[in-house]
Amino acid sequence: PFFTNLPKEPSDPKDISGARVLAVLGDSITTDHISPAGAIKPDSPAGKYLQSKGVEPKDFNSYGSRRGNHEVMMRGTFANIRLRNQLVPGVEGGYTVHFPDKEQMSIYDAGMKYIEEDIPTVILAGKEYGSGSSRDWAGKGPRLQGIHAVIAESYERIHRSNLVGMGIVPLQFLEGESVSSHGLTGLEVISISGLADGIANGFKDGREVTVTAESEDGSKKEFKALVRIDTPKEVDYYRHGGILQYVLRRLASGEE
Repeated sequence: PFFTNLPKEPSDPKDISGARVLAVLGDSITTDHISPAGAIKPDSPAGKYLQSKGVEPKDFNSYGSRRGNHEVMMRGTFANIRLRNQLVPGVEGGYTVHFPDKEQMSIYDAGMKYIEEDIPTVILAGKEYGSGSSRDWAGKGPRLQGIHAVIAESYERIHRSNLVGMGIVPLQFLEGESVSSHGLTGLEVISISGLADGIANGFKDGREVTVTAESEDGSKKEFKALVRIDTPKEVDYYRHGGILQYVLRRLASGEE
């Protein structure tokens, strides 16, 4: 699915505009919160998909055993039963609210709906986003759910790199700033400006971009965030839409 309709050359980098928040998460969100490896519940998006293909619940096995199947794994992204999304207070598990209709649904279903509507999505989070064991699907799954950016207070080192490798931009709140310090609720429409110019020139003017959060009443908050695309090679990966696309284009052009 990462190569569907892949053009021969990467398109020009773009800023992110009109994005919706798919989840507002707290501190220490692990790769297991993002891409669980455990049992598949029959009433989960992945469970429903397997049943639609004639697989009995007793034969589901685990997400970990089905990691070669992108249809299962993208549905399992953010499906951890212990996840707490602040957009649905009091609810545990992989649920969110779709905007503007405010309908509660699974994070997977909301992600697919936003993709249909051509609306990018972002994740808001706290400290140590992506901690725990390294899991490739913790980067791949969000990409297939249409997530364009994560804005967090800090990142686990390998997961930050995996996000870039999947074409998702990791943004970091400036020191001492957070979701709560900016009064963000997740109901806002998010735009990120300065990203396209930074990618185009290799961030020679610095890595700060401007995030604009527009509330339902039309009021706007602006704040700076740091782009955590940390190396020139990562800039290349992101410009191509991810490391897989980068490698494929190099192979197709005969480059080593």
